[in-house]
Amino acid sequence: MMNTKRMLSAALLLCLLGTLLCPAFSLAAKEETITLRICNWEEYIDQGDWGEDEVIDLESGDIFGENSLVDDFETWYEETYGKKVHVEYSTFGTNEDLYNMLTIGDVYDLVCPSEYMIMKLMAEDKVQPLSEDFFDGENENNYYIRGVSPYIRNIFETHDIGGVTWDKCAAGYMWGVTGFLYNPEVLEEENAATWNLLENRDYNRQITMKDNVRDAYFAAVGALKSEKLTSEDFTSREDYVLALQDEMNDVSQETVDAAQEYLQKIRDNLYSFETDSGKADMITGKVVANYQWSGDAVYAMDTAEEDDYILNFAVPQECTNIYFDGWIMLKSGINGNAEKQQAAEAFINFISRPDNVIRNMYYIGYTSAISGGEDERIFEYLDWNYGAEEDEEEVVDYPVGYFFAGEEDNEDYVLSVPEEQLHRQLSAQYPSQEVIRRASIMVYFNEEQSERINRMWIRIRCFNIQSVPVWVWIAIGAVIILGVLFGYQRKLSKQRQYS
Repeated sequence: MMNTKRMLSAALLLCLLGTLLCPAFSLAAKEETITLRICNWEEYIDQGDWGEDEVIDLESGDIFGENSLVDDFETWYEETYGKKVHVEYSTFGTNEDLYNMLTIGDVYDLVCPSEYMIMKLMAEDKVQPLSEDFFDGENENNYYIRGVSPYIRNIFETHDIGGVTWDKCAAGYMWGVTGFLYNPEVLEEENAATWNLLENRDYNRQITMKDNVRDAYFAAVGALKSEKLTSEDFTSREDYVLALQDEMNDVSQETVDAAQEYLQKIRDNLYSFETDSGKADMITGKVVANYQWSGDAVYAMDTAEEDDYILNFAVPQECTNIYFDGWIMLKSGINGNAEKQQAAEAFINFISRPDNVIRNMYYIGYTSAISGGEDERIFEYLDWNYGAEEDEEEVVDYPVGYFFAGEEDNEDYVLSVPEEQLHRQLSAQYPSQEVIRRASIMVYFNEEQSERINRMWIRIRCFNIQSVPVWVWIAIGAVIILGVLFGYQRKLSKQRQYS
C-alpha cells in the first residue's frame, strides 16, 4: 500500500513538473524558429501548383513547380542549416507604396525594390550590408555569387551611393528594359520604336503609358531630346553611356518644365495612364500600343498568342530604361540578428539556384539576373523556349554572350531562333547588344530633385490646364468680370447710402 502511495505521489510530482516546464519547452521551441519577414512585388515569385502539362523537360532534367518557392525554401533551409525558418510574406504594388509602408512603421527583414528605390534607401542608411560569407564563391550554397550574370554583376559593382557600390548591399533579382508593346497589324515598328509615339495623333486614344512619375518622366525626356539622342554627334561620343545617363536623368528646372508641358500635351492623346491594366488592354485589343516593362510585355505576348493574337515589342531608338529589382536587407528588421541575416541571405541564394530561377522566370515572365555560372540549365531553358526547330525556315542567330559570359562574341552562347523572335519575347527578355548600348538606368534623385518632379506629376495627374477648352476660359473670364462689376456696384450703393 505504501509503495502504491509513493508511486502515485511520484506520478503527481512528475505531472506538476511537466505542467510547469511545458511553457518553457514550448517557448524554447518557438525561439528556435526564425521568423523572416519578406516584402516583394505582387505576383513576383513562383506560387507552385503547376498543371501536369507545365513540366519543363530540359535535357538535364525536368523542372516542375509543385509547391510555392516560399514553402520550398522553409523546407530547404531546415535541411541545409538544421534550423526552422518561418516566412511572413507580404507584397506591395509600387516602389512608392513600399517606401510609404516603411515610413509608417511596417518592419521587414528583406525587400525587393527597384534600382532607384534601392539607391534612396541606401542613401538614407536604411540598408543592412551583405555579409562577407555571402560573397564566398567556394560555398556551394551561395548560388547568387556563383551564378549572377557577369553583365549584371558589372553594373552593380560600378554604380555607387556615397562611395558604397550597389553589390555590397543589394542582390539582383529581375531585370529588363522598357519599350512599347504593340499590335503589328495596326502599328508599324518604325512608328512604335520611338518615344514620339506618345504624341502621334494617328493613334489618338489608342496608347497607354505608366502611371508613375519616374517612368512617365523618363519617357517625356526621351521624346523631348529625341533629335539629340539619335544624332551621330551624340551616339559616337566616347563617353556615350555616361552622357546618355546624364541626359535621361536631367532634372534641371528647364527640363522639368518642358516635361510637364509635354506630358500635359500628350495626356489627351493617350487612352489612359495605367498601373497594371495595360497588359489586358493590349490582349483584348482595346489599345494598339502600351508603354511597358519587358517582363509584363512577355506575359502579354504569351497570353495573346494562346488565342492566335500576335503582339510585338519595340525598344525606342532614342534610348531605353534598363531597370532592376533587387533584394536588400533592412537594418530596422535585421536589427543586428545574425541568424536572421543568415536566413535572409539564404533566401536570396535559394531563389538564385538555377532550377528555382527557371521556375520564377516561367511563372512571372521576367528575366532573372542569374545566368547560372557553370550550371548550363538557364541557357538550356532559353533554347527550350525560343530555339528554332530543325526544319524551320527564316532562322537567325541570336548572340546572348554578353549576359551569360560577359563577352558579346562568345560562340558558346548563340541561339538559332525564328526570325520573328527579333521583335517578340526573346528580344524583350534578352535585348540585343545594340539595344543594351542605348540603355540607361534611373538614378537616385535627392530630396530637392524628387520634390521638383513630384510637383510636376501632381500638376499633370490632378489638373491638365491645357485640356480646358477656350469657351471655358471665356466663361471663367466673363464670370470674373461680372463678379468685379457686381462688387463695384455694391460698393457704390453703400457709399450713396452713407453719404
